[in-house]
Amino acid sequence: MFIHPQIDPIALSLGPLKVHWYGLMYVIGFLGFLLIGKMRSREPGSVMNPDRVDDMMFWGAIGVVAGGRTGYMLFYNLKGLLADPLSFFHVWDGGMSFHGGLLGVILAMFLLARRWNLRFFEVSDFVAPLVPIGLFAGRIGNFINAELWGRQTDVPWGVVFPNVDNVPRHPSQLYQAFLEGLVLFVLLHFYRKASPPVGAISGLFLVGYGIARILAEFVREPDAHIGYLAGGITQGQLLSLPMVLLGLFFMWGAYKKAKA
Repeated sequence: MFIHPQIDPIALSLGPLKVHWYGLMYVIGFLGFLLIGKMRSREPGSVMNPDRVDDMMFWGAIGVVAGGRTGYMLFYNLKGLLADPLSFFHVWDGGMSFHGGLLGVILAMFLLARRWNLRFFEVSDFVAPLVPIGLFAGRIGNFINAELWGRQTDVPWGVVFPNVDNVPRHPSQLYQAFLEGLVLFVLLHFYRKASPPVGAISGLFLVGYGIARILAEFVREPDAHIGYLAGGITQGQLLSLPMVLLGLFFMWGAYKKAKA
């Protein structure tokens, strides 16, 4: 059993400027996207170039933040939004949704693909293998902030979060960092090396993330104001299941088109 050290959420203070750990994790994710993205953009046959990677990072970051906040308010806090519409802008209170952020990034990719005269899946296949970098950093940020904790457990590596209670819990943030971040990054890296048909990488990302999230939700404490849905599933599982099905459909369509 381990006790969470209750790390100060502020990583650095520069006079009136306070840099939070969670914000720093976003920066790490974006920088990782830029660094590896530019390296891959120089590979032979890449549809992207370093300038396009800059554009994708800029508009993708806007999509992540705007979509993430919108998704959280609609999927997880609609009642609060209806009661106080201005709460949408209270980002200092926390609240971001991966699924909403994904929709924001999809919109950014769609618009940029049209500008660059590329197929949507050509852009998304380039972007998808880079996303787990940010997912890994974000989940580490969740653990540092002692938020989105797991359910009660008696496993030896259980973590006590003093801000919650004195009961050991699954460090579900670290499970998600491992599955959604490291495992998915490695899986997509090697799959990309196999030169799959256009659209298949994007499909595998959806399948991989969806399965990882569904599994992690079995040990993650559901949001207190939502709880369990019908059948004992969580909101995260409900939102992730369509991702798996859509991803499988994309992969099937990509291979079917390649054989035609």
